[in-house]
Amino acid sequence: MTKDMSYEAVMSRKNEIMKKAVGIDYERFEYSGIAFDYEGMMKETGYTLEEMKNIQGSTGVGNTPILELKNLTNLARKLSPKGKGARIFIKDEACNPSGSFKARRAANAVYHAKKLGYKGVIAATSGNYGAAVASQAAMHGLKCIIVQECYDGRGVGQPEIIEKARKCEAYGAEVVQLTVGPELFYTFLKLLEETGYFNASLYTPFGIAGVETLGYEIAMQMREREGKDPDVVVCTNAGGGNLTGTARGLLKAGAKETIVVGASVNLKGLHMASDKQFNKKSFTTGHTGFGMPFATWPDRSDVPRSAARPLRYMDRYVTINQGEVFYMTEVLAQLEGLERGPAGNTSLAAAFSLAQELDEDKIIVVQETEYTGAGKHIQPQLSFAKENGIEVKFGNPREEVPGKNIILPEHPKLIKAVDLDMNKIRASYIKNAVKNNNATEISEEDLIFLVDETKSNRQFVEDILNELNVNIK
Repeated sequence: MTKDMSYEAVMSRKNEIMKKAVGIDYERFEYSGIAFDYEGMMKETGYTLEEMKNIQGSTGVGNTPILELKNLTNLARKLSPKGKGARIFIKDEACNPSGSFKARRAANAVYHAKKLGYKGVIAATSGNYGAAVASQAAMHGLKCIIVQECYDGRGVGQPEIIEKARKCEAYGAEVVQLTVGPELFYTFLKLLEETGYFNASLYTPFGIAGVETLGYEIAMQMREREGKDPDVVVCTNAGGGNLTGTARGLLKAGAKETIVVGASVNLKGLHMASDKQFNKKSFTTGHTGFGMPFATWPDRSDVPRSAARPLRYMDRYVTINQGEVFYMTEVLAQLEGLERGPAGNTSLAAAFSLAQELDEDKIIVVQETEYTGAGKHIQPQLSFAKENGIEVKFGNPREEVPGKNIILPEHPKLIKAVDLDMNKIRASYIKNAVKNNNATEISEEDLIFLVDETKSNRQFVEDILNELNVNIK
């Protein structure tokens, strides 16, 4: 009997398809209410941190250098009050085979797929992860399909996404390019079911645990180099896996006092799934269009329960504007001789601002860099923005309006990270948990889970639940 491949039918088989494609029975970790066994799910990888390091090392992934940005630090100190201006370091993840930290996620996922006997892997991503999966699949002799949300309704694609498609194809992957909209997840599920390939999702325990080696390396390298843990680590935040994995690795290294900061490009007001607005943004990842929805409800991804849960680990969340990131990309190249892609420079722009708040003896680490290439360079990005009606000019970045203009700072003193209200974000998460579970009352187990999920306290969670008229059993 032929299966019904309509949108509704395929979406209704989501859990069944995912179970076969990942090899994880997510129902085993579910409790009766809001809570689930997160740490139990994370152990499902079956690999220790040391084993993960060995898996990654076998394909040249990991052990990337940490570089001190002395010239950038000096510039920050010139703009800081006396005694302020933390030392800025950067973890150069562009040294990984595919050019980004996502090689760590892909190495674990693809290794596990081959170990389980899958013939190929599939990933739904328009970002660096596609290139990472394709690279690892090539090394392990597996087939690879990357599903990309690439074009608007006119068939026009953002240059950074087109560049990433080129890189995936260079590694031998088949790239399925789609227009923006709901067809992405439907096509992804359909391909998983038709091929029987492994779902190399960004959001499985394998993907997130792979990034733990990055956080662990940062702590160990800084201890060896400076005799102390970093005071602050800044992570570019999109779907949350980057921050989650890094923070978990820092904790496994015992760096419990390190402050973890998430940084996203401010794209407030732009709807990521809008065909009209799809090409109005100059950043395809690391922006609030991913960062906010995934922080306030992680389980919107392509697996039943996401292993990326950034609110569990985030101490502070800041935004930076598009023009500031473009400017910092040029500063990194011209002051430090490092040409790197836009995503890592999001956290670098934030770190440059935050360093000016900290004492000179403090250390702030920008947690990753990424490769740059054709469509990822500043010029094609800004030219594309102009073609789509975006005004590009120098001025005060605080006046930037996403979708209307990009304002490059006329002076580096104008680069300012803007704090988001963490308690407001935590409250949104709790409200989404209640809403999505149709909860009118919750158990003590659920309450403890919500405290952990929001890195808050019992009183905070109880106050939000009272506002929602939700009783605690």
